[in-house]
Amino acid sequence: MNKHNRFSKSTLAKSISLLLGGMAVVPAYAQEVQQGETEGVEVIQVSGMRSSLQESTQVKRHSMGVVDAISAEDIGKFPDTNLAESLQRITGVSISRTNGEGSEITVRGFGPDFNMVTLNGRTMPGGTTYGAGSDADGTTRGGSARAFDFANLASESIRAVEVYKTGKASITTGGIGATVNIKTAKPLDNPGETIGSVGVKAVHDTTNRTGDDVTPELSGIFSYADDDAKFGVTLTASHQQRDSGYTGATVNDWQVDYWDDIADPDRLWNNADADYRNAPEQGQLYARPNDIRYAFSNTQRTRDNAQLTLQYRPVENFTTTLDYTFAENEIIEHRGEITNWLQVGSNTQIVEFDDNQVKTPTYMKEAYASAVDEGYEQQWREQTNTLKSLGLNLEYQVNDDLTLMLDAHDSEMYSRGTGPRNTGELAVGLGAPIVTSREWFWGGDLPTYLNQYDDTIPGKGANGNGVVDAGDVGSSIARLRNASQKTEITQIKLDGKYQFDDGRFDFGLETRAMEARSMQTAGNNIALGNWNVGNPGEFGDLIQPFDLPNEFDDYDTLAGGYGFIADPRALYDAALDLYPGIPTASEEALSYDDIVEEDTFAAYFQISLNGEVGNMPFDVLAGMRYEETETESSSLNSRVYFQWEDNNDVVSYVDASVPAEAVSAENKYDYLLPSLDISLNITDDLKGRFSFSKTIARAGLGDLGVSASNFGGGGGSTLLGARPTADASNPGLLPLESSNFDLSLEWYYNPYSYMSAGFFQKDVINFLGSRQVDQPLLDIRDVTAGPRAQQAAQDVLDAGFPLDDTYLYAMMVFNEYRNHPDMIDEYGANPSFTGTPDQIDFLANHAGFDLVANDNDPEMTFRTNTPDNSKEAKLYGAELAIQHFFGDSGFGVQANYTIVRGDVGFDNNADPNQNQFALVGLSDTANLIGLYEKDGWQARVAWNWRDTYLAETNKKGSNNPRYVEAYWQLDVNVSYDINDQFSVFFEGLNITGENDRQHARNKDMLWYLTDLGARYQIGARYNF
Repeated sequence: MNKHNRFSKSTLAKSISLLLGGMAVVPAYAQEVQQGETEGVEVIQVSGMRSSLQESTQVKRHSMGVVDAISAEDIGKFPDTNLAESLQRITGVSISRTNGEGSEITVRGFGPDFNMVTLNGRTMPGGTTYGAGSDADGTTRGGSARAFDFANLASESIRAVEVYKTGKASITTGGIGATVNIKTAKPLDNPGETIGSVGVKAVHDTTNRTGDDVTPELSGIFSYADDDAKFGVTLTASHQQRDSGYTGATVNDWQVDYWDDIADPDRLWNNADADYRNAPEQGQLYARPNDIRYAFSNTQRTRDNAQLTLQYRPVENFTTTLDYTFAENEIIEHRGEITNWLQVGSNTQIVEFDDNQVKTPTYMKEAYASAVDEGYEQQWREQTNTLKSLGLNLEYQVNDDLTLMLDAHDSEMYSRGTGPRNTGELAVGLGAPIVTSREWFWGGDLPTYLNQYDDTIPGKGANGNGVVDAGDVGSSIARLRNASQKTEITQIKLDGKYQFDDGRFDFGLETRAMEARSMQTAGNNIALGNWNVGNPGEFGDLIQPFDLPNEFDDYDTLAGGYGFIADPRALYDAALDLYPGIPTASEEALSYDDIVEEDTFAAYFQISLNGEVGNMPFDVLAGMRYEETETESSSLNSRVYFQWEDNNDVVSYVDASVPAEAVSAENKYDYLLPSLDISLNITDDLKGRFSFSKTIARAGLGDLGVSASNFGGGGGSTLLGARPTADASNPGLLPLESSNFDLSLEWYYNPYSYMSAGFFQKDVINFLGSRQVDQPLLDIRDVTAGPRAQQAAQDVLDAGFPLDDTYLYAMMVFNEYRNHPDMIDEYGANPSFTGTPDQIDFLANHAGFDLVANDNDPEMTFRTNTPDNSKEAKLYGAELAIQHFFGDSGFGVQANYTIVRGDVGFDNNADPNQNQFALVGLSDTANLIGLYEKDGWQARVAWNWRDTYLAETNKKGSNNPRYVEAYWQLDVNVSYDINDQFSVFFEGLNITGENDRQHARNKDMLWYLTDLGARYQIGARYNF
């Protein structure tokens, strides 16, 4: 055996070595390929699909622990246009999508906040806001994220992606599911060469409505290194535009309760005169939706990426690398809705239930003594996400045995709203107050509705022409919101490796400082025409008809519906003239302003040994990592108060006249994290592995604040059973700690083909659960339950009216403003409460007649969702994979299946008043990929499937779950090499137009539905 197992590397071995350990910032995790494996073997250097899979196979085979990789098929050519969509082909990895595009990853059941993403071994900052966190649909985000959004990165500049599923002492902590390392090209990897690639694509998204039917994508990579391998430069750049859209549906909330006395005022339906069909048994759980909302979205996305890498090697044993990475993703979205709310109370006529254990309506009907409105809110969203990273790496080979590496980087992710009037979302509520009755039909994938309209009702202000048109549509409430998150990471690492006979010793130190600031403007309601839509026709031709119900491609809707579309920016400009004094920009007052600082010091060592047992070569890698972290969380708490503005509109406001108070808290913790990897070459082709490690993942940034936020009024009076809600944080949270076990068997029966089976288990303590506590917060008062409300409730009963939110609110306003000049002008000097529809409408919507909490009101009790470390859980599963090429036919196949299970699930039939802990993100996944590569042709047909999984627990007031239903997608890629330099290609994504659907306790309880479509791309690439 040669000392230190040194050998002369073939072209293929060089490629493998570069991928495994060539990056100075990433210590080598694998033993060198043995000399006997490469001597005398003729290696033909090829590019393309087959060589990419061969390279990835060799990485998997020769790495210590469980490692999967994806390699570029050629310079500037990654297997998929999106990194997340490439990663989903790996066993154990599944993804979430936004607008049909891969965004975040889940690995072995652990979601995006619990996977570490590094760029060339450096920890990358996460940060995501969208739509100012308005919660108008399932895509909005309010910040406080650790997760890295792969949609921000183009794939053309990526050399390879490695997924480390087992822990290593040398790997930065943070990834319990996995650590994903994105590797980019270095110029001195190709000494004496000038190489490059230029690519162009034309993209057609079949969901596009208003943008360009064809949008461009341009990319280029240039790399130069001198003959002496002393200096090199690599520059990559890409520009991508995509115009797309979707049609969807959402339900704002599902309230769940026990069926009891039908006349009890605080139950979900309390009209004793209504017809309840197939009603629940006494004491049985049942559900009621708040509404059904149809939505459209028109989106433009522009993504720009660039990276500059400079390398200088003045002497053979010293290399300096300086690099700068820039990525920016700009998103513009126009979104609009049709909303039909339940009014309940005395309006309820018929409710028919299904046979689910939690009884859910299949049909509902309401009739209104006076007309109510149908909503057509218009939203304008603009978002910019910017990643900047500057890094320096020094590699010094002290002698033949010792190499030292110093790496430092400063990186920033800044996600913020960049829309008009300093907004992430500008929303203008519209409505037509002409609906006289509603019917809802549930039980299918898409709930439908049927309304009766009358625009001739006196006092509503509609144009009375007998047609539902823009003359019947006016404004209600506007909102100007913004949210941002800026995360900065400064990281310095010193790594060393010392090689000796039959082994290697690695060691290192690391210091990392992270600061993340998340903030959201107050977003207070801005009264325009108010909740009663007081001024129909005010916007004229700015509002145009739009048949939104017929925009669904894959779902049927009922005839007779109406929709409208308008530019929210133009509407708000017009509103500034129509309603003088309304804000001209988002507020300076903040709903929250949270800063989390983490300072981490780490030291590690690991030793690699190899030998033989029973004529079977083995490798062992054992290590220990010590990590200490100090955290400081600080928040600005603003004064919050509630206004009761209509029967079910209890709205929180931030009082900008009172300065916010700063609060802070500190925490400190340390961990010893051992790791052990053993591999045994049972035969030349058969390898067995065992791994054990302890890993940690820190709590989400939003959980570590010192503030309360997301105050909800509960949708009515607490006297009648409404439940105000809030979220609180916990700066004392500890990281999740996982003990990980892996056992696998791999059979490499030729250079391109293998079969593998692996089993894993993760025992996790300090799991983040959430407990719900009913408690007062920040001295916030309850306007719906004080002496004024109690007196009004008695007055309603004395007058013989049903006690519901509509009559209670109206009576309380009447009592409060009985002597107001506007009340006397309307009803005379001694007004009386008549309870007529016209009077209720006047009391609910007259400007200035809102109810504001005062010091005589009791403190509001919030059902407060608070995270804690009180949970333990076990995740386990199996990963099965095969990759096979059929000789020289050019055909090949990849297939894998991942099973993920856990010991804590969600009980869909549990008490809605109790919060639950359950493991989220667990699902089986599968991939089946057909391959062909021969005579210049390359083709790939990829089928990806993910089973139903639990994505969220304790959602809103009834502690509901959110399940994402099973989803599969079929993608196609075909290319042809016209010559060695020039190729053309075609790509089709989601060619069958599969859709996304999410539900609560059963499938009839819809949360979100998105009707998606295919995306097609044609292009050409030139290499030089």
